[in-house]
Amino acid sequence: MKVKKFQAPSMPEVMKKVKKELGPNAVILNEKVVKTGGFMGLFKKNQTEVIAAVDPIDRTPKPKKDTTPKAPPMPLASEEPKGNSEIMKELQSLKSLVKNQETEPIPEGFEDVYHHLLAQDVEEALAKEWVEEVAENTLTDEPIDNRVVKHIYGRMKDLSFGKPDVYKPFVHLVGPTGVGKTTTVAKLAADSALNKNMKVALITTDTYRIAAIEQLKTYAGILDIPIEVAYNMEDYAAAREKFKEYDVVYVDTAGRNFRDPSYVKELGELLDFNSNTETYLVLSLTSKYKDMQDIYHQFAHLPIEQFIFTKMDETSTYGSALNMVMQERIGVAYFTNGQDVPDDIVEATPMRLSRQVVEGFVYE
Repeated sequence: MKVKKFQAPSMPEVMKKVKKELGPNAVILNEKVVKTGGFMGLFKKNQTEVIAAVDPIDRTPKPKKDTTPKAPPMPLASEEPKGNSEIMKELQSLKSLVKNQETEPIPEGFEDVYHHLLAQDVEEALAKEWVEEVAENTLTDEPIDNRVVKHIYGRMKDLSFGKPDVYKPFVHLVGPTGVGKTTTVAKLAADSALNKNMKVALITTDTYRIAAIEQLKTYAGILDIPIEVAYNMEDYAAAREKFKEYDVVYVDTAGRNFRDPSYVKELGELLDFNSNTETYLVLSLTSKYKDMQDIYHQFAHLPIEQFIFTKMDETSTYGSALNMVMQERIGVAYFTNGQDVPDDIVEATPMRLSRQVVEGFVYE
């Protein structure tokens, strides 16, 4: 069976296309009006769209070549031609499938912001739910973008965002390789030491990359704060004991293949996740949402307090971060937006993330 979609400005014109390509025996499975063309979302034109199908098998009777009566062979069940009733059943089934795949239309006037959310990698179900809920509120004449921003903000305002009011003495940063954990540790340490006059120390368990150790030692020397390298559980316990009187101790962990369960298990055995610690999962905004989900699920057995999203300066889409927050109901502590220490880090807020996703929002 051949199935094809056709579009034209009117039903008579689209039917001409169907008849020309599929013939007079074509069956219309579905029809609707869609908007196409335009410039920057404006001046779109209505088009009639139909989905048509035709059975490609030629069932026209042909002259018999041999008129000698012969006993007809017993056809195999799989070789029996389909009767008209079977064809109609198949068409009805296909029509039902097409109908079930169609979704309710986006509320009028909200198509552009809906497609913008999708372009920002916001999950389709979330984007559709939000614009529908905003559209239901007819008691305001605010700009649509403004209304969507406030609606998204309202969905996150109960989550923990930004730096904590009370620091726990040991702060772990965990996550896969390449997301910028070491640089983020340096930024946090610099902020605590220079801006808050806190007594700060560093511990690194990233003994797999010599460059990471040297990088953190360089930052520690510039900030004039102590650092310890922990090669095993005993070293880590000794470092914690050494720094137990410090205001805050930032712990940089090894970033290895997050798909290796042994690495995450080893991390859980090496570090002490007790009541005196807080743990941030560091994720890159350049990662795909599916990869972020996989990373989180590998680390989910650890007591993740908040997310830190890095590399904001290397992307223009922020929907994956929003998806993670909404899916896991975990807030965000910081965004990083460059390599400069200590400058390129900003405190996260629900409004900041909402505005980043709804780019082009006109602030009041």
